Amino acid sequence: MRTVAAGCALAMFVGLVLAGCAQNPYALQSQMTTLQQQQTALAQRNQELQSRATTLDQDNQELQTQLAQNQRQTRLLQDQASALREQLGSTTAQLAQSQQDKQLVERNAQAVVASTKRRAGVSIAPNSSLAQNLPALNLPGVSVRQDGDVVRIEISGDQLFEPGGAQLRAEAATLLDAVAAEIERTYPEQIIGIEGHSDNDPPPSPWASSHQFTMGRAMSVFDYLSTRTRLKPNQLFLVGHGGNHPVVSNATLAGKARNRRVELVVYPDRVGQ
Repeated sequence: MRTVAAGCALAMFVGLVLAGCAQNPYALQSQMTTLQQQQTALAQRNQELQSRATTLDQDNQELQTQLAQNQRQTRLLQDQASALREQLGSTTAQLAQSQQDKQLVERNAQAVVASTKRRAGVSIAPNSSLAQNLPALNLPGVSVRQDGDVVRIEISGDQLFEPGGAQLRAEAATLLDAVAAEIERTYPEQIIGIEGHSDNDPPPSPWASSHQFTMGRAMSVFDYLSTRTRLKPNQLFLVGHGGNHPVVSNATLAGKARNRRVELVVYPDRVGQ
């Protein structure tokens, strides 16, 4: 607006000069020089304003570019934060599982030591005789025997599992339910070991060793008893003996079948003792 006003004033000035000084060529020449100088100044001013406008436009484009870059960096940082949160959650879960595994190993070690020490004067004193009551259930593949200060409930592995596998057969549920109910009635607070045993044959595929094979079978029994019966998880522990503790000779097929077993071992120790 200032430039337009200046231009109008300049035009009026030119008109006055031409009207008043037409008879004076020297005055006219001086005025023309002044006008040219003002025009030159106006042109320079216009050029400066145009240059500033160009600079502002470039600055605006740079700011837009920086804003887009900042937005991309923000999204990248958000993605990284999300990934770190997921990794933290996974690490926390692994730590909790490791702590549970450590507690299970400690209980296993304590129970194994207790079973081998045969502490003097310590024996199981249930409210009724398990050895008298369990056989009355007439369960195939189940035998009960006293072994020092523990009671061993022997279940045939062939009754529980398919040959060479560690997954429970469908009909194994009925057998385990009956045994668990009798243990819960007779020894509700005792520590129960779940011991897997095998014969002297090499472990079936894909098991790397007989210990892994028998531990896998013991784990299947543990999972069932701790989730499908009234026995408490903190009451149970697992051991995989492989073929280290046969009850009879492996020289015959019948002997091997007997040695493929899972034993539920009732200890004198009580939960939390």
